[in-house]
Amino acid sequence: MKIQKTKTHIKKIVFFILFGFSTLTVFSQIKHGLRDDLGRHVIPRGFVVNTNDHKGEVFFDSDDYARMVRMGANYQVIRLELGKLSAFPGGQLEPNYLKKLDTLVTLGKNHDIKTVFKMTVYGVDEFKWEEFWLNRKNEYKTYIDAWKVVWTRYANNKAVVGYDVVNEPRKLTMDISYEQLTHTYLIPLYQKIIDESQKINADKKILIQSIFMNKGEGIDNNQYAEITAPINRKNVVFAPHIYQNKIDFIKPVMDRFDKESDLLKAPILIGEWGFPTFAKTDTLISGKLGQLEYRELYIKTAEVFDRMGVGSIKAWFLGNRTMQHFLPGGPSTWAIFSDSTDAGTVERKYITDVISRPFPQKIAGNIQSFFFNHATRTLDVNFIPKNELGVSKIFIGANRHYPDGFSVLVGDDIKLYLNPIKNVGLEVYKIPESVDALNFIWDEKTQKLIILKWPKTHKNLNVRIVPGIRNF
Repeated sequence: MKIQKTKTHIKKIVFFILFGFSTLTVFSQIKHGLRDDLGRHVIPRGFVVNTNDHKGEVFFDSDDYARMVRMGANYQVIRLELGKLSAFPGGQLEPNYLKKLDTLVTLGKNHDIKTVFKMTVYGVDEFKWEEFWLNRKNEYKTYIDAWKVVWTRYANNKAVVGYDVVNEPRKLTMDISYEQLTHTYLIPLYQKIIDESQKINADKKILIQSIFMNKGEGIDNNQYAEITAPINRKNVVFAPHIYQNKIDFIKPVMDRFDKESDLLKAPILIGEWGFPTFAKTDTLISGKLGQLEYRELYIKTAEVFDRMGVGSIKAWFLGNRTMQHFLPGGPSTWAIFSDSTDAGTVERKYITDVISRPFPQKIAGNIQSFFFNHATRTLDVNFIPKNELGVSKIFIGANRHYPDGFSVLVGDDIKLYLNPIKNVGLEVYKIPESVDALNFIWDEKTQKLIILKWPKTHKNLNVRIVPGIRNF
């Protein structure tokens, strides 16, 4: 009996060594997804939406948001200008600016896009981080007062889910280590901001970042200093930026962020990502700074994001009205469109097809894992369904990823497909009598697969999207 138990134990150990990683990936719930007000598992994905660029104000309309949705967006991060919200020198509260923010929030809401606001220090005469940290002129209060305008205005607006409270804080010439600056100034400031925000509405998420290091002081090609102390507050989301241009450093950087999220007890939402593209990239296919190089870089980054289950926000949902000379190699930009307008339409498809890859936007249940394989154009989603939570939505992006049609496999018993030549929606190849095929809806306008109700099961369920018609 003991011998048999020992053999069984050894087999279990060997099985875990051989298959443990994949098993954990499939059956351990991802820790970085967020939850909506119904409890559904949400993977945020979307764009930074600017209210201005270097040539002035930027404006968006409903068509821009419709295109955003068809690129997979379910979140937007609106970039706030401190100078239009505060009493810092050169700044003042501008009522028309608030109305503009209202419009952007409403446009998002009308297209099923949630909003996060992010404060930048643009628009004031001069913002000196070294003076700000010392707080000798009560700068913290002035800064928080600017936020209070936003917090109060959107306290009861469910379309606004959170606030990214300090964008890319800096050390610059301050005579202090990054660790000391983080412990002595940044963390206490976050605690003060969070406490004030939660007096107004404690349910809103507070997004936090780490210190943006001086040029040349990055570690392992990561320009953001490590957070090594907890914040000890609820409803915090860790929102680091990653502008990594070296493939070998993508996973190590994200692994470090993962450890920081454990310390903070906060899920990760990548607040900005995607190395800027150069003007010459739009004209080159191969070679240094060519489109193939960018595509591979973005794919590798996306693969790390998906395997970790993190949401991500891409900068910027803009046209190519301005380019900057901040990197060797010529003019460059974070804009995802190449036409010379504020809100562009000409996609840089070598990056937008990766940004707009299929993913589970909102699942009634607990997502265990998901991954889009760019080589095979296959999306796998593993989850434990909870129909009582409501409707689920999976972004497919068939117009760009499946012009040849796609097939949907739900477990072993449900097989559906979409023929792009027909205009009849999803067709059934196989489905149990106990399952209503009308629970599976293809929404052409938003490029989403909508599931009203999953098959009844208490076990892990797999959904697979594959290219082609009846490709089972």
